[in-house]
Amino acid sequence: MATIPPPAEPTSAMGATAPAAPAAQGARTDLPVQGMTCAACVRRVERALRAAPGVQEATVNLVTQRATVTYDAQATTPAALARAIVDAGYEVPGTPDEVPGTPDEVPGTPDEVPGTPDASEAPAPAARPRPLPRPAAEERAAAMDAAEQEEQRALRRDVAIAGLLTAPLLVVAMSHGAIPALDGPAGRWLSLALATVVVLGPGRRFFRLAWSALRHRAADMNTLVSLGTGAAWLYSTAAVAAPGLFPHAAHGHAPPVYFEAAAAIVTFVLLGKLLETRARRRLADAVRGLVALQPRTARRVRGDAVDEVPAAALAPGDLVLVRPGERIATDGEVVRGASAVDEAMLTGESMPVDKTAGAAVLGGTLNQSGALTFRVTKTGADTALARIVEAVEQAQGSRAPIARLADVVSGIFVPVVLGVATLTFVAWLAVDPTEGGLATAIERFVSVLVIACPCALGLATPAAVAVGTGRGAELGVLVKGGAALEAASRVDTVLLDKTGTLTSGRPELTDVVALEGRGEAELLGLVAAAEHESEHPVARAIVEGARGRGVAVAPASAFRAEIGHGIEAHVAGRLVRAGTTAWLQRAGVATDALEATAERLAAQGRTPSFVAVDGRLAGLVAVADRPTEEARRAVAALKQLGVEVAMVTGDRAGAARAVAEELGIRGVFAEVKPEDKARIVREQRAAGRRVAMVGDGINDAPALAGADVGVALGSGTDIAVASADVALLRGGIAGLPTALALARATLRTIRQNLFWAFVYNVLGIPIAAGLLYPLTGWLLSPVLASAAMSLSSVSVLGNSLRLRAFGRHGMNDRGRGRTEAC
Repeated sequence: MATIPPPAEPTSAMGATAPAAPAAQGARTDLPVQGMTCAACVRRVERALRAAPGVQEATVNLVTQRATVTYDAQATTPAALARAIVDAGYEVPGTPDEVPGTPDEVPGTPDEVPGTPDASEAPAPAARPRPLPRPAAEERAAAMDAAEQEEQRALRRDVAIAGLLTAPLLVVAMSHGAIPALDGPAGRWLSLALATVVVLGPGRRFFRLAWSALRHRAADMNTLVSLGTGAAWLYSTAAVAAPGLFPHAAHGHAPPVYFEAAAAIVTFVLLGKLLETRARRRLADAVRGLVALQPRTARRVRGDAVDEVPAAALAPGDLVLVRPGERIATDGEVVRGASAVDEAMLTGESMPVDKTAGAAVLGGTLNQSGALTFRVTKTGADTALARIVEAVEQAQGSRAPIARLADVVSGIFVPVVLGVATLTFVAWLAVDPTEGGLATAIERFVSVLVIACPCALGLATPAAVAVGTGRGAELGVLVKGGAALEAASRVDTVLLDKTGTLTSGRPELTDVVALEGRGEAELLGLVAAAEHESEHPVARAIVEGARGRGVAVAPASAFRAEIGHGIEAHVAGRLVRAGTTAWLQRAGVATDALEATAERLAAQGRTPSFVAVDGRLAGLVAVADRPTEEARRAVAALKQLGVEVAMVTGDRAGAARAVAEELGIRGVFAEVKPEDKARIVREQRAAGRRVAMVGDGINDAPALAGADVGVALGSGTDIAVASADVALLRGGIAGLPTALALARATLRTIRQNLFWAFVYNVLGIPIAAGLLYPLTGWLLSPVLASAAMSLSSVSVLGNSLRLRAFGRHGMNDRGRGRTEAC
């Protein structure tokens, strides 16, 4: 076990130190992109951007729906880049967000332009601070939110229309004469009308995007969906409008129609897209939550006047007053006052930190007990909170899109199917060029297309994901979509935060040591009575611990507290003092008799407080943030799964080691800053590990976003949950082994679904094409082709529904002692 050393300079993008950079030569812009549905879309947008003049680098993130472009500002503009995306067939809502300088430029460093003096030669700074180099994170988050809401509204409308029209289509298709009025031409024309509205209305988006892909000589999931719905609809329309084109129509046999198949494909795929956009919108909650920590206003002190001003108007050197219960507006240094400040959301420190003159304070942290006046040292993009916001955005934006197998296969599958269908048509027409032969060739052509319909391919992943995530919700595990499940199934390393994850997140009374002549119960009763009037978390832990042990807490008087040192009060006529060595020594009380005991307890991660009664040392009490029983079970279960476990925490090394030893965790990284947590995650991933980061605080958000899988406790902050891929809603960390095992089972099911979907296509296409006709006389009509297609879909759904039994009858991956690659 070792305490992690500070990062070497230069630090990560969040770091505050870096060597002087060369003059900025480029610019960076983040462009929201709408209309992307798969990995092929990402590649197409990147190609379009990289082909634009002046573009140095372009990366597109499917999950966040954002393109980050580095470009030469002299050669192009964000508007031109947006036009390149539009020309590629996608939409760019809102106004571009332009950032002068290179992507790695340290926020807040002066721009160096040739021909101008450097920072050392520059004149004294003006009274007004330099404008921030990019619009506020709040504006970016609002723009993303508006775009996502508009997309969700459009999808909800299309799903509602498609669902309402598909339901009667299914009734007509399944009636089989049970409804006489629908058994004949009237029912066929009604089906044509309903399906046409669904396919050309809500389904129009698939054809538009497929056409765009075709214009760029590409194929994607939209191509598959358009191929299936188009083939079914065109064939059925021809069968209703021109039945004479089909053999046996002259004998009164109406050709079969597949309108319900075309409409159902559109409906289910749209429903899947709606669920995906809902999950994707949760990603923006992380940035919105972080920005919300920053107070909008602050009390600026000038002389005897205190004015409430916008927090954005603060400049380095300003004095700011913060009252109890308020959040600190920006980073600074205390000049007056004393208080305890809750910094857990930024530093991971489990207890409020005492602040007096000279202490540093961080923007977004919560002032608890006293009034503070501090001098502003950093504003805007330079603050610790702003750097965490930037880290979350960068981690989310740089995450490589997970390659979806169906999208990869579509690039080969679609052209092959079209080629086979075309060859089938030509071959049958060459054998019999008559009118009857043409009808047979068309029927063979459509049979190949119908049996190659991507219904099963389209359902393979979302069906398993829907059942798996639904079962996860029943077990208290919230998974944000198939990408998170796939990543979680491959995890072989888990990094656990300590505070609130492995521990309860609040101090508990652990030890009472009384010197001779006084019992532990008596000592605890005196110190609990004295601490009763204090609001400090340590005091509350002592009082609750005394009550839990059945010790009566008497009333106290003349209570006095000194922040960071200790308290004193009169209890039953005796003067009780509790606190640090210095606090007691100031009253003439020597603590030598218990120094060794205090040091031993501190080494175990506990916080000791000396107690004196009537000017004589009486004993000590200690509190600690203890590991939970759920954490013990979870760590043991993870080891059974073959997953390595390590602790990454911002807390003290002694406290971290004590908790790790108690839980049997060998790897410990302690006293880690938020940016260092993200760096440790990157280093583990660079070493080839599949990393899951587990945490519950805002300080964990960058690491959660940067890991292969971010896991947040539902009892933690909303920001941590929003940054994570998996949230454990109940049972705390005890649900982590369940989440990983469920992910493995779901991914195994997805691969089984894809296998059977391909088997049906690979075996059915040659039969549908008539390849076996010369040998066996077998011909697969569109009716049988549709049945095979439906069977493949039913098998996929049935296999996916098996996941509902996960956690029952032993259907899980626990105890295997390994990580399945899936």
